[in-house]
Amino acid sequence: MNSPLNAGSPDPMAGRFPLTLVTGFLGSGKTTMLARLLTHPSMQNAAVVINEIGEIGIDHDLVSFSSENVSVLANGCICCTVRTDLQETLRELFGQRRAGAIPDFDRVIVETTGLADPAPVVQTLLSDTMLSAHFRLDGIVTLVDAVNGRQQLEEFAQAVKQVALADRILLTKTDLATAGDTASLEQTLRAINASAGVLHVQHGQVEPGQLTGLGLASARLSPQTLSFLGAALDAPGDPDDADGKPLRPHLQDIRTMSLRFDEPFTWPAVTSAMEMLSALRGPDLLRMKGILNVEGNPVVVQCVQHIFHPAVPLDRWPDENRQSRLVFITRAIEPAALEAVFKAAQALARNAR
Repeated sequence: MNSPLNAGSPDPMAGRFPLTLVTGFLGSGKTTMLARLLTHPSMQNAAVVINEIGEIGIDHDLVSFSSENVSVLANGCICCTVRTDLQETLRELFGQRRAGAIPDFDRVIVETTGLADPAPVVQTLLSDTMLSAHFRLDGIVTLVDAVNGRQQLEEFAQAVKQVALADRILLTKTDLATAGDTASLEQTLRAINASAGVLHVQHGQVEPGQLTGLGLASARLSPQTLSFLGAALDAPGDPDDADGKPLRPHLQDIRTMSLRFDEPFTWPAVTSAMEMLSALRGPDLLRMKGILNVEGNPVVVQCVQHIFHPAVPLDRWPDENRQSRLVFITRAIEPAALEAVFKAAQALARNAR
């Protein structure tokens, strides 16, 4: 990992199209929500990428076909269907925009299938050099069905992972569930992922602003940066499932935890810690994000499993607190083990001086 402290660009995030990943188990309401979202006036410059098996009804809104799998809708939205793989689809979408074959778009929303693990999609964005140069992850939005959600979480590991990786959770069909069941499910969701806000949604009615602005948009500190860091600055505890119902083992293994470090890091220490975590527990390190004090400078770090986002140095600290603050969502990893990795990396860096 190259040090971000000598980055050539003052804002490495500038100029990249924000990409929102929409996920959720079968029947969670992704199709309904996207169909409504496409009618919103602020979405007229958006590109929506859906899977070929999706059921979104858009045919009556088509104006023209730009290619076999890219369509332009009546309100100006671009709808793109994944028929091969996401990399090829996003490359084609960007290429046609640059060539003027389709209208300009200013953001992308990608819908996954109900059984999809969102981690490989994120890893695709980060590992593909062309895509990472033009797109940035603006957040993962996960829909959960209030009626069937708890059963799905208990039976399907994919559903748990979709919740664990989310930046925002939309709890759908709350009008069809009892208040008690909804509250119980929401507690379970917070037990899995305490750092993601939970919104109640009925009939797919959601404002675009509730799905966007969830990721790091700039190296310049702003309220959006603080919102993105969220729990990393608040340092939540390790929540339990408070409704009294026992969770299945694969649910019990998922936990949110936070760590703080008073001693500043050197960049070699950060690199060593990240490499150790990736090598030893990469598949179980579901998500991490936070702010590190690297030689006195604030640096935002984040990862999904063994894939680490490029570190982004902020232009200033958000407050007087100079602690390093990290939030982890892990599977079967104890907080002491994570803390030991970072402290060992700091010790190695001190000894190397």
